Amino acid sequence: MKKLKGCLYSASESNTKLPDLGPDLIMSEILPRLPAKCVGRAKKVCKEWLSCISSKEFVMMHCRHMCKGSRQKILSIGQESCFISSTTVDLVDEKTMITLPFHVRPSDVWILSSLNGLLCVCLRNTFEMLIWNPLIRSCINISDSKSYGFFKIYSDAVGLYIDSSNDYRVLHIKRGRFTVDVMAYSRRTSHWKRIPFLQKRHYHTNGYVWSGGTFYEDGLYFTVFQFWLAGDIVIIRFDVNTETFQK
Repeated sequence: MKKLKGCLYSASESNTKLPDLGPDLIMSEILPRLPAKCVGRAKKVCKEWLSCISSKEFVMMHCRHMCKGSRQKILSIGQESCFISSTTVDLVDEKTMITLPFHVRPSDVWILSSLNGLLCVCLRNTFEMLIWNPLIRSCINISDSKSYGFFKIYSDAVGLYIDSSNDYRVLHIKRGRFTVDVMAYSRRTSHWKRIPFLQKRHYHTNGYVWSGGTFYEDGLYFTVFQFWLAGDIVIIRFDVNTETFQK
């Protein structure tokens, strides 16, 4: 945050039209509220603006503002193209084509989870997981050489959440034949860490189907049901503050 303030202060000092606004006002009230297209253009103003707009702090602030009211957008992914459109009635037909920041066809992108405009996606050809912000055209690859961050269809489950320190995280539940491994990725530190699962592991077999995670208040919720037994449905809650699971 201090680095972001410094960048904004330097940029505002160099522009004689902005001396009365102050770096704090620009940082908290102006830049994060700009539409994505304007944010993209602002990156070209100078190195200081590029640095602050590319920071993790700015990305989180921008996401929070973009998910409010008429600023909400719809992402449509087709076989060969990808569009962003508005949820506002009079603008619903206006679409903006975007170029994917990864070298795959749009149809080879799986959306695993979403939160405040951020998407956790998987590339079908490599099974790598990425965090993608379609509005500002940025993404990071969260897979690494230790085999963390690779999604296995039909067995894994993923959810995005925000912890008590306002850090965006990805929870990745990996199910093996007789095991359940849970890893959490931190957007702030860019590292994975292991999370203990329930002691009674009844949900690791292929007979159970897991939904993607839904974040609400301080919990990340997964719906789990048995594939061959109708009506046997449970909710697994992950407490994002204590990092524990409850049934």
